[in-house]
Amino acid sequence: MTKSRLFWPVIVLVLILLTNLFFDPKFFMIEVKNGYLTGSLVDILNRGAPLILISIGMTLVIATKGIDLGVGSVIAMSGAIAALAVGQNSGESSLLPLFIAILLALGLSSAAGLWNGFLVSRIGIQPIVATLILMVAGRGVAQLITDGQIITIYYEPYSFIGGGHLLMIPFSIFIVVAVYSIAFFMTRKTAVGLFIESVGSNPEASRLTGINSKNIILLVYMFSGLCAGIGGLILSSNVASADGNNA
Repeated sequence: MTKSRLFWPVIVLVLILLTNLFFDPKFFMIEVKNGYLTGSLVDILNRGAPLILISIGMTLVIATKGIDLGVGSVIAMSGAIAALAVGQNSGESSLLPLFIAILLALGLSSAAGLWNGFLVSRIGIQPIVATLILMVAGRGVAQLITDGQIITIYYEPYSFIGGGHLLMIPFSIFIVVAVYSIAFFMTRKTAVGLFIESVGSNPEASRLTGINSKNIILLVYMFSGLCAGIGGLILSSNVASADGNNA
């Protein structure tokens, strides 16, 4: 039991939960208010959704012995371009259809991930250095997107992404479950997971056995950028205004 990789993380998590319960006896209480589930655990999952998404993408990157320092900037760029596309109109109207705004945000974040993957896999730059470039420059790109101006968002369908509820549960939690399910299926039910572990263990040996390690690295960085982009949508849609400094 103690040899399991999850043993000590689970023990630490239980200790943290018990500590919170000690200071707040109502910590585990979940109740229905105004037709929605409320409580500390629900709030933690809701507010922590962007971080969970980043962690899912980062897990695959770390599995290849890499690191992605640019996820914060990707969040900023994703939120900025989505907010700009939605515009400052109120009610049910926006400058562009909602799905176009989402596609722009996810397209930009995926492109940012591909850029990091290209620097690491094709150019051969160390991951911590390659992703540091986007970490520094990305927020400036986000400010360029918004022209340094604060964009106020009143578009209700867009606000639903980060602030809406489905079946009494915050919609952001459903997004996290969907992304996690995709990552779990990809790494445990297909050969991609085995390829990622192989590249992380020994990329040269993987290459000699016929695995295209460069493409695998490119894939995981793109997925990390995509996860960060989804997190940017949640964050930017859950505030009244967005600019390049919000993430």
